[in-house]
Amino acid sequence: MRTASASQLEPTAAATVAGEDLACGDYVSRLNETTDFPSFLWDSCAVTLSPHELVRLKLIPSNAGHPLKVVAICLPFVYAKTPGGEMATIDTRRTQLVRLDRKCAKLIWRQLRAGVKQQSPAQE
Repeated sequence: MRTASASQLEPTAAATVAGEDLACGDYVSRLNETTDFPSFLWDSCAVTLSPHELVRLKLIPSNAGHPLKVVAICLPFVYAKTPGGEMATIDTRRTQLVRLDRKCAKLIWRQLRAGVKQQSPAQE
């Protein structure tokens, strides 16, 4: 009896992708997000900033690496579906996306989807 497992997959690397290079059906993930904070939050730092200036930070989202399947694209927005069936709207001006290897993404997608289905009846 043969079974496919994640250990049989060759290691792959996710590649950063611009919104205009995406296509419906691609599997993507968030790599990092840019967030702006008002400069008055840096009040006690040695840096002198204008009170009207924004401080831009690049953050790694907690859901980085989770696969999303692209459903529609209307730049700068990308509409994608999560394994749980929810829709996610991604603003490509603030979020850097990576295209996932299709074979790897499909395997992870199925595993996450099975986990969601198992949890659903228990919550009712």
